[in-house]
Amino acid sequence: MARDLGHPPLTHEQTIRAAVTCSGVGLHSGAPVGLRILPAPAGTGIVFQRSDLEGFPIEARGRNVARVSYATSLMKKGVLISTTEHLLSAFIGVGIDNAIVELDNLELPILDGSARPFVEMMQRAGIRRQRKPRTYLRIVREIELREGDKFIAVYPSDVYSVSYSINFPHPLIGKQSFCVRLTNGNYLKEIAPARTFGFLHEADAMRQQGLIRGASMENAIVLNRDQVLNPPLRFADEFVRHKVLDLIGDLALIGKQILGSVVADRAGHAMHTALVSRILRDRSYWEETVLDDAAAAPELASAMSLTV
Repeated sequence: MARDLGHPPLTHEQTIRAAVTCSGVGLHSGAPVGLRILPAPAGTGIVFQRSDLEGFPIEARGRNVARVSYATSLMKKGVLISTTEHLLSAFIGVGIDNAIVELDNLELPILDGSARPFVEMMQRAGIRRQRKPRTYLRIVREIELREGDKFIAVYPSDVYSVSYSINFPHPLIGKQSFCVRLTNGNYLKEIAPARTFGFLHEADAMRQQGLIRGASMENAIVLNRDQVLNPPLRFADEFVRHKVLDLIGDLALIGKQILGSVVADRAGHAMHTALVSRILRDRSYWEETVLDDAAAAPELASAMSLTV
């Protein structure tokens, strides 16, 4: 059964009303980092700036994807921004098109391992409608990618929806599926709280690879071979919901919100960003479109809870 999340189709771009800040540690680097989100003019998009490197800008676009394994990193002219997916997911969930994201280290803070703290930051800041009409990227023909038992596809649709399936050999995860449609203002409740997760028996090997040095019981669901070590779960199916959260964030690198139905099975960051590359590389898969007030009107009232 499909669940609704996020906001209704919006006719105009949005930014936040005021700057907001937070601080924490990077999940993989373990490094302390301060982050500030600032309003930006219409047409800016999402732009990261390394304040420790004279404000060097890196646009949140597919062309700047650097490497993907356990997180999605961006790089431009040798300057790196790591673990971008949770904040980018929050921007899509709240409906923010334009923002400057300043950070003083190479990796975004993991906070509680979900997108909820970022969403709450933006709600505190308030959301401002801008004059520029929002341009959507409408999928007009199907795209399917397969790699072994992994699969991701996007099909034409008048709305943005995500259907995700996972299958982990763990008694508390196993097969899980979740299907959502980005409408009606429920992103904060249904998707944003879902936390990243990891397995205790893999931790030493991952740290030797330079990963999860900032991981803790406070910012991830930690499992041993038969139980969750830091219960309770926020949802019985929190694991697949977090994969949906990641996918929404990775697809934000298209640079526009999409109108299409995304289906993924055990895909992961590498396939998410491969789909972004395929879409951006071939314009025959999509067209740009704007929505008039009449098309969006039936659902605009439910956006008011997010628009301050």
